[in-house]
Amino acid sequence: MRYLDRLQPLALLVLRIVLGVIMVGHGYPKMFGGLARHVQTVSSIGLPGWMAYLSAGAEFFGGILLILGLFTRCSAFANLVNMLVAVTLVHWHGGLLGSGGYQFPLSLAAIAFALVFYGGGPIALDAVRGGGGGGGRSKSRK
Repeated sequence: MRYLDRLQPLALLVLRIVLGVIMVGHGYPKMFGGLARHVQTVSSIGLPGWMAYLSAGAEFFGGILLILGLFTRCSAFANLVNMLVAVTLVHWHGGLLGSGGYQFPLSLAAIAFALVFYGGGPIALDAVRGGGGGGGRSKSRK
């Protein structure tokens, strides 16, 4: 099992890249051509329209930052909030597995939750810049 512990940095890299690619994929059409529609959608669920800009930015720019492993905890937190809003206000009525259900945004929220607490790991730009998102073991441990 010690061997698997050595692969934890790879696991964090995979989580970051998967979440980042998915968020960029969902944020890109909102940022470039669909922002007016996204504002309408956000307004229709009872939130202020300006929150659509935060949502689209968290998805697109936050996704890019997650892929790079830069400001990982902040980007993951922004996407965690975004996905929790999606679960509760958009997808909840579909149930867990129903049509339009919340299983997918809930999964993304769980990945983001883990990254908030573990950081980007040592294979991240956070580790290079010393931003506290390394998520690795401290030097005092052996």
